[in-house]
Amino acid sequence: MPPRHGGNLAWAAAIAGCAPPEILDFSASLNPWGPPASVIAALQAALPTIRDYPDPDCRLLVDALAAVHQLPRQYFLVGNGAAELLTWVGRECADRRQVYLITPAFADYRRALTAFACPTVPIALTQVQTGFGAIAPSLTPADAILINNPHNPSGHLWLRHQLQPLLETGALVVVDEAFMDFLPPAASESLVEAVPQYPNLIVLRSLTKFYSLAGLRLGYGVSSPQRWQRWRSWRDPWSVNSLAIIAGVTALGDRPFQEQTWTWLPPARQAFAEALNAVPELNVATVSQANFLLIQATDSILPLQTYLLQEHRILIRDCCSFPELGASYFRVAVRRNIENERLLEALQTYYQRF
Repeated sequence: MPPRHGGNLAWAAAIAGCAPPEILDFSASLNPWGPPASVIAALQAALPTIRDYPDPDCRLLVDALAAVHQLPRQYFLVGNGAAELLTWVGRECADRRQVYLITPAFADYRRALTAFACPTVPIALTQVQTGFGAIAPSLTPADAILINNPHNPSGHLWLRHQLQPLLETGALVVVDEAFMDFLPPAASESLVEAVPQYPNLIVLRSLTKFYSLAGLRLGYGVSSPQRWQRWRSWRDPWSVNSLAIIAGVTALGDRPFQEQTWTWLPPARQAFAEALNAVPELNVATVSQANFLLIQATDSILPLQTYLLQEHRILIRDCCSFPELGASYFRVAVRRNIENERLLEALQTYYQRF
């Protein structure tokens, strides 16, 4: 069965007939410049610490996050990736009247909400791209809304003032900012700083995408301390391992790596989008502010996906897990220029056969 998420190299390697490290992965939207060398060095030095239990409160990492965001430490909860925290979002929403979900939506949102039988109301992205003023009056304090900003898989970015009407409704507002780190601080539209003012706000962040640490599983949430007290009673005591804590602290302090990424991404993304649009059968569907592009093809891309794996050992992310999109769409990460060129050449070879 095809995977529901990107980055399943074992599945891709079985189709390609090679070892997983031989796959050039465009399906997982990870920073191609990571992991940072500073993190690798810190992990090597910290290997002896795996003998002991990790700190269940992740105090070193929480202190680092508090310093980065300039908020008291009690507003932070570290998780085994944002995916773990999404599970507790589902439980938090279990007693809500309904949960509004922007679609197309990351598959894990439905997983978490379905696990706790949360009634969902889909809202098409096209209805709210310019803001939530028309939707906000429908929300009550008994409701919840789950938003991905920048949005996955489109890369659309909402500005803070466009989300503000939702916070005033009293509904639970969950904003997944897994890709917000790819915008430099001056361009960020994060709602983290609004958390102390709005106890109905949960912001989720990932540390695995920007720093390419997906194998370690590391994310965090920002919300009211009272909410985190409740969530701690639900979860495993040691959900975050000691190496992940060290990696997170080191990554947050690596300013040169951050600056390199912020400088590299915008021109690389624009050049990649223009080159993809030059293929007649493809169209970059939206303007992305993240490190990935959503592309619509003239036909199903499933044969293309198989061809790229078998002939070029390249993996792209089909959008079959997004029911609103289907098999004519695919998503690709923005990678280094030489890697982007390899995909473009393979795409041109495929379409020239017809």
